[in-house]
Amino acid sequence: MKTTPEHDKRIANITFASVYPHYIKKVESKGRTLAELHQVIEWLTGFDIQKLQKLIEDKATFETFFNKAALNPNAQLITGVICGYRIEDIETPLTKQIRYLDKLIDELAKGKKMEKILRQ
Repeated sequence: MKTTPEHDKRIANITFASVYPHYIKKVESKGRTLAELHQVIEWLTGFDIQKLQKLIEDKATFETFFNKAALNPNAQLITGVICGYRIEDIETPLTKQIRYLDKLIDELAKGKKMEKILRQ
């Protein structure tokens, strides 16, 4: 997926805090827990709940969020389609990282087993 500079800038400036409540609603409405959501986020980014809360309080943009993240080395195993785009074809690193997170949360909400979500 080739993106425009405008798209990349727009997505980089979205705050994690503005999207986080939607993640919670999505997983909880499908019977998953907040603890499972945090487990998935920590697996991908290395952020424990305290670090995550600080980023939320600071209204960190996705660009800041992923710049501070220690991306899991197995993140490249996250493949498939999310938001109409094949993850492995996304060229912009930040957009790809955001879609990794979207895909993991989507798998959690769809009831996938945690071992498979965490690529174990």
